[in-house]
Amino acid sequence: MSEKKLEQKKIASVKTFKKIMADHFLQIDAAARDPGRKVAWCTSVGPAELLQGFGFEVYYPENHAAILGSTRTATDYIPYANAAGYSPEICSYLTADVGAYMQGFTPLTKVYGIEKIPKPDVLVYNTNQCRDVQDWFMWYSREWKVPCVGIETHRGVGAVTKVHIDSIAGQLQDLAGKLEKIAGHPLDMDRFKQSVELSRRCSELWDKVLRAGTAVPSAITFFDGTIHMGPAVVLRGLQVAVDYYQELLVEMEARVQNKVAAVAGEKHRLYWEGMPVWGKLRNLSMQFLELQTCVVASTYCNSWIFNQLDPDEPFESMARAYTELFIVRSDAVKEDYIARMCADYRVDGFFYHNARTCPNNSNSSYGMPQRLTERTGKPHLVIDGDLNDLRCYSEEQAKTNIEAFVEQLAQAT
Repeated sequence: MSEKKLEQKKIASVKTFKKIMADHFLQIDAAARDPGRKVAWCTSVGPAELLQGFGFEVYYPENHAAILGSTRTATDYIPYANAAGYSPEICSYLTADVGAYMQGFTPLTKVYGIEKIPKPDVLVYNTNQCRDVQDWFMWYSREWKVPCVGIETHRGVGAVTKVHIDSIAGQLQDLAGKLEKIAGHPLDMDRFKQSVELSRRCSELWDKVLRAGTAVPSAITFFDGTIHMGPAVVLRGLQVAVDYYQELLVEMEARVQNKVAAVAGEKHRLYWEGMPVWGKLRNLSMQFLELQTCVVASTYCNSWIFNQLDPDEPFESMARAYTELFIVRSDAVKEDYIARMCADYRVDGFFYHNARTCPNNSNSSYGMPQRLTERTGKPHLVIDGDLNDLRCYSEEQAKTNIEAFVEQLAQAT
């Protein structure tokens, strides 16, 4: 008798997901070709709500870079940015995106028929992720001779204080003045507040979707999350994102109620800390499926939950949301967060992706895995790789290490 072929549990809402993502890219492309409309580039955890309050069409180059990674074309274009002076050690989102631009390539052509990435009227960053996003945007600012403005966020934050909030809120208000000159009209406060409200609702729904991973068996995997987080990144602040997550949540709640497992025969549950390996997501997903191991939660997918947003205090609540973000916090705060996730999601172990070009999203270099293992009693595995540059990733080595780690989990039960 032949063995039954394992298949990933499909999410029915993916049909809606594909449509709204296609609509997003096509709308941005149309806006970039219309002299009467303005396009703003924004970092993925940047002040999108403020930009929407001015009526900008908002484009997120990190999303474009992730598509370069997932289509396994990023590694082809990174060397062109390296040759222009950008180190192989810095963010491979930056180098892949800039290198692809230099060669006139975008994966959007094959997927959506879009000829090129949209030229912005302004580039807006927030350094809450890293300094690389600022350098990335400044490269395009020089290339296209368009303004680049942004927010300088505090790093290594323990307790978030009024000093932190006032600082970032003040920068946001100053940014609004600069954007007013570029937009050619004042900020529409009603539109701004509506965007903040819709972002909060999007966050609350996305949070509930991800909480489906607390069920046993888990109704969702980290690999599902890396795909379906798309609207929370590029469409937050818009009604379409809220509508999408309402649909997806109904599907996840039905799975939980009916005990539908995202990974059939789930035996082990893991927490993923760090960036995805975009070009190997399917391979990794299939390996964990075969090992009956579900990656039930991650820091990464939860990074677009901003429940602090409040339309009654738009500047202050944005400042709080973007300062309480995991990536800008101290190691002590990060460890407390991961320990809570470990308990909430009932994980058996931790999986750390040590991304070569993304130290800001890698927390495996300064003893955190060992400290959390000692604190929780849960074992950990560290895999070296990268978000986009597959030259940094050994698939055979990763596969062997994952198999050994899951065997270790099986022996412990």
